[in-house]
Amino acid sequence: MIIASAQFTPRPCDVAANVGAMAALVGEAAAAGAAVVVFPELAVTGYELGAITADPALLLAPDGPELAPLREACRASAVTAVVNCPGRSAQGPTISSYVYGPDGALLTRYDKVHVTETERAAGFAPGTEDGRFELDGVRVGLAICYDTAFPEVAARAAADGCRLLLASSLHDAEDGPRKLATLYPAMARDNGLYVALANHVGPSGGYTACGLSAVWGPDGRVLAERPDAGLVLAEAGAAGA
Repeated sequence: MIIASAQFTPRPCDVAANVGAMAALVGEAAAAGAAVVVFPELAVTGYELGAITADPALLLAPDGPELAPLREACRASAVTAVVNCPGRSAQGPTISSYVYGPDGALLTRYDKVHVTETERAAGFAPGTEDGRFELDGVRVGLAICYDTAFPEVAARAAADGCRLLLASSLHDAEDGPRKLATLYPAMARDNGLYVALANHVGPSGGYTACGLSAVWGPDGRVLAERPDAGLVLAEAGAAGA
């Protein structure tokens, strides 16, 4: 199975432009033979917390028209996509990953469980359940940025039979490189998981993201990474064994 992490710089709150860019990246991932592509945290809007919670129109439903180009891109390319965007729950706005399968249908929704103090102050509510789906017989776990700071997230995924963990994140230039050099390899190695990170690159929501999206193998070794915009591609051979 080829995994793709998509790294780009979203336009602040420009859903149409960002969805268009993401749909194009789904097509590129398909052309490279990828089965799944994961996007950064709040890729659809950028990490614009205050602007998002101030505008209910930016809280998107999985089946809403705004995300239709992504669903169609999945159908056209037979690729699964992990699309992170603002969502809505009974408790309030959420930071959510909508997973669209190769037919464009929603496979699962995961709402970020470990929201930061800043996100909570902006009005985002935490989710309550782990994110899981299956792809080509492989069980896959989901995480969103701060989730990865809690070792039990990856440990539960491994205990639940997952072989792959897909993380949508925003790591900035200040401490992001350190986390990517230590936290993610340890998460993969300690749990015997393939781990794929999709990070922003460049400015988003007052941060300057460091890029360096990557895929790590179950031994903690970096299989692929890149500093600039585009796709990171890696073969997760053992994940399908």
